[in-house]
Amino acid sequence: MTSFSSVSWALAGATVVSGALATAGAARGARHLVHVFKPLATALLVALVLLAPAPPSERYRLLLAGGLLFSLAGDVFLMLPEERFLAGLGSFLAAHVLYAAAFLGTEGAAARLAPALGAYLLVAALLVRWLWAGVPPRLRGPVAVYAAALSTMAASALARALTTGGSGAWAAATGALVFVASDALLAADRFRGPIRHARPAVLGTYYAAQLAIALSATLPS
Repeated sequence: MTSFSSVSWALAGATVVSGALATAGAARGARHLVHVFKPLATALLVALVLLAPAPPSERYRLLLAGGLLFSLAGDVFLMLPEERFLAGLGSFLAAHVLYAAAFLGTEGAAARLAPALGAYLLVAALLVRWLWAGVPPRLRGPVAVYAAALSTMAASALARALTTGGSGAWAAATGALVFVASDALLAADRFRGPIRHARPAVLGTYYAAQLAIALSATLPS
């Protein structure tokens, strides 16, 4: 049995609509749609987590909400000019740290972290190596640190899912995996050369990832 309320359903639905409008705006070059609905979708997810009737724990709720708030800051920074890229990267790095702390707070999850982390770090290392030549020298350190943080977050979500087996935990693990895919596409488009339709694809997968992670606060652990 899920812990969804009518408010949860409404917020999840509004997030899907907002995310779809932002993605459509990115596809059509309608920046005003992106600037309105991109942060709105993330703000709705903050509300979804804070109003979840029965989260796994209050600690889990607060850490997820904090991660989403940092994500919201990152959304705003990445809509601003180029010099805000590092601020956006730092905001999302903080979000991943909070997400990982939430996932590893489940008893027994840390014991399953090592194999998952090894697999994710291997993929991250291969991706960073492929991107390296196109990454400006001043961004190489921050990009490498961010890739490690993203890998740790995704591995932590998988470790929790393998520990509890609950639908909420697997929603978070799936969302984390999609987040990795979304960021990989974003990085490839930014550092290896333009990829056709990359921006709407990045936004669509980003919202799917964040929604799945947020839903883990409302589904059985």
